Amino acid sequence: MDMGRESRWEKDAMTVEIIFALVTAAVLAAAVFAVVFALVLAVGLSGAAEKAVLTAGGLLAGLAGAWRLVRVLMRFDEQRRRGR
Repeated sequence: MDMGRESRWEKDAMTVEIIFALVTAAVLAAAVFAVVFALVLAVGLSGAAEKAVLTAGGLLAGLAGAWRLVRVLMRFDEQRRRGR
């Protein structure tokens, strides 16, 4: 055994999982912001109300993306530790 050193396969699997986590987090964040933006257009907000809702939507989208990123990477780490 190589005493804790990761094999090339394990490094490649980690790279793929990180890319997957980043892409899905970006897609989720974009989808959340798109829903908020569509809601602003549908309701017809303008001025300060529009800015406030879009700012809140951006924050919500960022939180959703970060949540997805952490969740995917933690799940991968848990599965890796179990040996799956």
